[in-house]
Amino acid sequence: MWRTSGWILVGSALILALSLGVRHGFGLFLSPMSTEFGWGRETFAFAIALQNLIWGLAQPFTGALADRFGAARTVMVGGVLYALGLVCMGLSDSAMSLSLSAGLLIGIGLSGTSFSVILGVVGRAVAPEKRSMAMGIASAAGSFGQFAMLPGTPGLIGWLGWSAALLVLGLLVALIVPLVTLIKDRPLPVLAGQQTLLEALREACSHSGFWLLAFGFFVCGFQVVFIGVHLPAYLVDQHLPATVGTTVLALIGLFNIFGTYTAGWLGGRMSKPRLLTALYLLRAVVIVLFLWAPVTQMSAYLFGMAMGFLWLSTVPLTNGTVATLFGVRNLSMLGGIVFLFHQVGSFLGGWLGGVVYDRTGNYDLIWQVAVVLSVLAAALNWPVRERPVARLQAHMEAV
Repeated sequence: MWRTSGWILVGSALILALSLGVRHGFGLFLSPMSTEFGWGRETFAFAIALQNLIWGLAQPFTGALADRFGAARTVMVGGVLYALGLVCMGLSDSAMSLSLSAGLLIGIGLSGTSFSVILGVVGRAVAPEKRSMAMGIASAAGSFGQFAMLPGTPGLIGWLGWSAALLVLGLLVALIVPLVTLIKDRPLPVLAGQQTLLEALREACSHSGFWLLAFGFFVCGFQVVFIGVHLPAYLVDQHLPATVGTTVLALIGLFNIFGTYTAGWLGGRMSKPRLLTALYLLRAVVIVLFLWAPVTQMSAYLFGMAMGFLWLSTVPLTNGTVATLFGVRNLSMLGGIVFLFHQVGSFLGGWLGGVVYDRTGNYDLIWQVAVVLSVLAAALNWPVRERPVARLQAHMEAV
């Protein structure tokens, strides 16, 4: 059993590393594509924002398919669409073609190859007492992909140009397809008297903790996509070399490894909602300090380190709380619904960053909104109680 779980964890980690590693570098294409076609920053920002929205809208459906029919087919289709989207993005020459490729195709592809589906696989493969840690390890692997792959992206752009670089990344993402063989995920058998899909939805939607987690996750999406897409350009605006932005994104990926692993480890020992509250408050402090201090290479690197530690630490804690509340049978679907709120925030963070910049010439308003939202997310997660619903408690007592 442990060998099977180990291989599933390895396969899940590699898929997340590829999927999230490539996605983390999309902000590096903003400047070369906008310059070549004479776009304002809003055009590219909208395509990436649309990607995040489509990703979120598709996630509950891909999650439900993975829960009912196993994750392997879902991940395989997602990998194919992701790779195709990158190829089409590399051939884009208009706002419409960019939105269809980077937005629609890659958005759907990410829904089948990222957290909700993959962590659902991990959650079903390990014992409950090891679930938070295993999710933290898988999430950390996604973070390692961000760190390992990001430095190569500007090299590809400089060597081959942005278009050919995207074609190479498409070939790299296609490796997800053979990695599916490591995911021996099987849907849990539906036994007499167990929940239907609609019953699971009704139960979750009637639980206040589910909605508090979802609205808190909205803030995470807003912040990480705004920073991931716009921070390199923001640092250039502050008269820093373009390489600084790339290094900061790499530092975010590196320190994210430690952050997600630590969050998974702590989540198995402490209240996950209380950890989420602390995490969002720390994000507010980090952003305020970054804006308050003079922007230098050192302050930018320190921001990348601190923000990286807090970057995706929300993921194992949020998905782990959903699993504790409602069980793992419908984890990919329910996690997908919560993730939809994350992606609505991602859409707004990515798009509004471009809109505000094109209208005002700076990002000041969006930075301020990010701080206020951090405090709000902390308040939303505080009242969540990490107790299984009555149905699960009755089952545990019967056993």
